[in-house]
Amino acid sequence: MKILFTASECVPFCKTGGLADVVGSLAPALAEQGHDVRVILPKYSMIPEEYERRMVHTADFEVSLGWRRQYCGIEQLERGGVTYYFLDNRYYFGRNYIYGVGGDEHERYAFFCRGVLNALPLIPFTPDIIHAHDWQTGMIPALLRIQYDSLPRYHGIRTVFTIHNLQYQGIFGIKDVQDMLGLPNDVFTDDKLEYFGNVNFLKAGIVYSDEVTTVSPTYAEEIQTAYYGERLDGLLRARRNHLSGILNGLDVREFDPANDRRIAATYTAEDLSGKAVNKRALQEELGLELRPEVPLIGIISRLSSQKGLDLVDYVIADIMREDLQLVCLGLGESRYVNLFSWAEQNYPGRVAARFVMDNNLAHRIYAGADLFLMPSAFEPCGLSQMIALRYGTVPIVRETGGLRDTVLSYNEFNGAGNGFSFFNYNAHDMLNVIRRALYFYHERKDVWATLQHRGMTEDYSWLHSSRRYLELYNKLLPVLLGPGAEKETQQPAPEQEPKPEPRKPHAANKESKATQSAKAEEEARAAEAVEKPKPKASAKPRKTSSKKQPAADADSEAAKKPVARARKPKAEQS
Repeated sequence: MKILFTASECVPFCKTGGLADVVGSLAPALAEQGHDVRVILPKYSMIPEEYERRMVHTADFEVSLGWRRQYCGIEQLERGGVTYYFLDNRYYFGRNYIYGVGGDEHERYAFFCRGVLNALPLIPFTPDIIHAHDWQTGMIPALLRIQYDSLPRYHGIRTVFTIHNLQYQGIFGIKDVQDMLGLPNDVFTDDKLEYFGNVNFLKAGIVYSDEVTTVSPTYAEEIQTAYYGERLDGLLRARRNHLSGILNGLDVREFDPANDRRIAATYTAEDLSGKAVNKRALQEELGLELRPEVPLIGIISRLSSQKGLDLVDYVIADIMREDLQLVCLGLGESRYVNLFSWAEQNYPGRVAARFVMDNNLAHRIYAGADLFLMPSAFEPCGLSQMIALRYGTVPIVRETGGLRDTVLSYNEFNGAGNGFSFFNYNAHDMLNVIRRALYFYHERKDVWATLQHRGMTEDYSWLHSSRRYLELYNKLLPVLLGPGAEKETQQPAPEQEPKPEPRKPHAANKESKATQSAKAEEEARAAEAVEKPKPKASAKPRKTSSKKQPAADADSEAAKKPVARARKPKAEQS
């Protein structure tokens, strides 16, 4: 099976959150199972030099954005069995941030979405599945169905769209987006792209994709309610038969206390002695009192209200009346920076706060803490609680989204559970659960050891989750390939590109890039000639350029008007 991931970030190249971890882990997991997996990303200026040096220039072309024709280069890199492509444009991506407030986010990611589709004939790669992630790629399924679907190379491609966080939607003015992408007026309706008088990139992905997923089963249910639905709950309920929740996995090689070189001492579920060494090393590093018996609570989080830190703010004094230590690592809103700065000053030797993004320190906190606090208001999946479990650090979480799917509160009657949780979004409910956890830490060492062992031995790898994605892909492919498709898609994809009709057969690997480009141009123009109505007698003849730009030429015609045979989605209310 041939799978193309499109995303705005991916470890180890660029990261702001869990999206990067998912793309950077899921793609290799699928490749290890024999599939041809490739990833397309923007080429940001902050990509580490060690990777930029290894990139090979593959092609360059121009992308049409309304009256603009912008340069786009393709850089290629092989890593871990996955081919990565980077779309290069210094104007859009050569900035000191990934997501900004420059007022042109719609233009940056409109360029990226169209550039991804235009790059396919030049790579060359015709995927069976395009798997798009979050709002930055939401226009790819829409453009594919509205403007590209009649072209032979694009017609059979199926799409999956994953929502990593429904709160971030990419909402822009209709005229701005229409100017960029040349979309027809009839797609700006409330059952397609229109969203309260604007355009919503995330909604575009939901409406036009064949299947929609999100990153945990509970979150998939929650976002169909008004409370969590961010004004898209009606649309998500309408698409509920094509909406599924697949729990994220964890890179178990990156987060392995038995082999982690970032921590003071390695340890296993059978021998936890190294955890005490890590606790003492963390206390020394952060200036905490060297007390091995005191419970140490860790918080590693983006500092925002979504993460439930307003609950911590409300009862911080009550928490610190308990005999415990608190460590916080993260960046975010000034309100919470001030909160933990105040706590560090008022509880010297008991509270430590570091307002940085430090992956090495995060590993040491996971290894050195006894408990991990994550009281999120909502959490699509969450990786931190799974990492904490893997390091024998018992989590305290609110029962929402992926936290509910991964942390089961300890049951004193049947012994089930791997942590502690509370349901209501209430500061004193959280405080009571913290006190309950402290009781088991001090008074029931046998239960505590069981919780640590249980958390460390559970399977958090991507193996199970990647199989769920493959089941979803295979559900789409029989529609494309017909009877026997399930059997065919289990085999690794051939190296040679399939030969689209009515082109003459050729050995793609033996042709020069110029020959491939010329044939891609010929294919696209032939398809357009079939679809386009005849020009009026008064129309001026179209001038041709001597420079070969196959993807740009195909795009410029497709962008001017919607393809006549483009399939329209069923009407769905937002």
